Amino acid sequence: MLRLDHLTVIAPTLREGVAHLRDCLDLDVPFGQRHVYMGTFNHLLQLGGSVYLEVVALDPDGAAPPCPRWFGLDDQTAVRAAWDSGRRLRGWVAGTDDIAGVLAGREDIFGKAVSLPWTEPVFEFSLRDDGALPLDGAAPCLIDRRGKARNMATIPDLGARLDSFSLEHPDPAAIAALYRELEIDRPPAIMQGDIVRYRARIETPAGVRELF
Repeated sequence: MLRLDHLTVIAPTLREGVAHLRDCLDLDVPFGQRHVYMGTFNHLLQLGGSVYLEVVALDPDGAAPPCPRWFGLDDQTAVRAAWDSGRRLRGWVAGTDDIAGVLAGREDIFGKAVSLPWTEPVFEFSLRDDGALPLDGAAPCLIDRRGKARNMATIPDLGARLDSFSLEHPDPAAIAALYRELEIDRPPAIMQGDIVRYRARIETPAGVRELF
């Protein structure tokens, strides 16, 4: 079974990503960490339980990794185009305790498992050879933390809680079938739409807000 690990806002720059969260949630989401092994960095926010929100961007001062950057961040033209079209909450990450089993026969969707960080790995992450999001983000990226839960104490808690999230897709029946096959716990609600587009309802101290 897969479980919701975190939602991902993929930004052209971290400054724009943080500003978007402020506009949507009325929260100043603090800096998280630099992924030296991926050449990216992020800001993080707890969303209740073991779920959190990440806004991630290419680190202009970071070194390129020996593989494609995650979340399609090598293709900055595509990242900017999606951002400018209003597609900013681009996807989500699902946790699993058996990433090899999930990937078996599904490499065309998810890619392969990469052990990270490179020198002293503590988790596996699914990466496609082309660096693209699985099914343009309609399928989650996968993470296997090797049986260790994410330390939520290191992620700021500003009182935000995930109420629900949804996915618009041109073929909702096919995506729903994939989610059933993967036995996903807490998947997004799926509805008909012209393109892949996510929305999340998040309870905040200022009331219920929508992140897109």
